[in-house]
Amino acid sequence: MGRADERPSQIEPVPGEPAAVVRAGGERVLCVADYHAGLEAALRWDGVSLPSRATERREHLLSLVESTAVERVAVLGDLAHAIGDSRGPERDELEALFEALVERVAVTVVKGNHDGAIESVTDGIDGEIAVTSTGGVRVGDVGFAHGHTWPARRVLEADVVCVGHDHPAVRLEDDVGGTRAERVWLRGPLDPDPFREHYDEALDITGELVVFPAFNDLSGGTWVNVEQQEFLAPFLPDGLAEGEAYLLDGTRLGAYREV
Repeated sequence: MGRADERPSQIEPVPGEPAAVVRAGGERVLCVADYHAGLEAALRWDGVSLPSRATERREHLLSLVESTAVERVAVLGDLAHAIGDSRGPERDELEALFEALVERVAVTVVKGNHDGAIESVTDGIDGEIAVTSTGGVRVGDVGFAHGHTWPARRVLEADVVCVGHDHPAVRLEDDVGGTRAERVWLRGPLDPDPFREHYDEALDITGELVVFPAFNDLSGGTWVNVEQQEFLAPFLPDGLAEGEAYLLDGTRLGAYREV
């Protein structure tokens, strides 16, 4: 998936996957968003009974680590699913995931709205794990944030800003009237106006915004081409006025507002 002007990008989605390889600070980083460990356990409280996919999720991520030959994994928030402290099956899933990852790569977790107590898990793991604030972190020319709150100024002034949170998806219709939902990437130039208004100061915003699809395909999403659907991030859609949508296989759908 290339950008519209075909300039080299620091972020290259992995074909067919809700993940991208990002060149940041001299490292190759595998970046994913919205892993939502323990989601099946939470759904059971709502009366939805599904077998745990914890092993499948972990093996999926580890296979991407191996195939992309990265040095680091960065999770753009909501690695956990419970809003508070992770317990039971969710904590077991997170511990197994961290232990497997740190044997292979360094790990960065950008805090999302579901990760408030993630340190209660990471502090017990021996390995290189960094947990950032909810404002995100900038590494070289790339900014990483979750997206449930306004990214930090320094993050916004990066060449590329990567966020998650909204789980973007589109509803597509076939020739006989059937519909299906597909996860998508949203990419386009950052519109500086909402960020300058929020911070009430001049910001050097000239980069690209990339909204990641959810890694967890059970987590639902925001249908960006359905009327009356609203974004969750406080800076969307205004911060991505001219963005385009891409399917996981790289198919370019065009302006996401017109899909």
